[in-house]
Amino acid sequence: MLAASVVVGAGTLGKFPRLELVALLLGTGVVFWAAHVFASLFGARMAHHLSWHVIRSTAKEERPIIKAAVPPAVAAGVAPWLGLGPQGIAWLALAVALIGQVGWATVAASRAGASRRMMLLAGAINLCLGLLIVLLKVALQH
Repeated sequence: MLAASVVVGAGTLGKFPRLELVALLLGTGVVFWAAHVFASLFGARMAHHLSWHVIRSTAKEERPIIKAAVPPAVAAGVAPWLGLGPQGIAWLALAVALIGQVGWATVAASRAGASRRMMLLAGAINLCLGLLIVLLKVALQH
């Protein structure tokens, strides 16, 4: 959802170079990853002694935040080779982000031992949230 929000925000600013969008996606992913690691470590520090093992494992647990930014960034990077202009690049990156969002939600539900029904529900809820971001993009462009 973070990557989709970044694409929407960048797309409302007018024309932008694709490399700027790639850097914005990856940079935002890293900053949010660091913020999540810090928040988790702060909580862990209150619960028990903070060690390098706790720091490394927390950083690893939060890695999906960075991983979620990579596919939309790659899509934005290769989009010009598909003949897409700035708006096409933004829409492709947004679509890839939303597909990833639904995929990650479904995988997370599966790994948590959810039933197929709950996995579908997790995917559907994330799709609806993603579509709200798409509506925001459309509204801001007009």
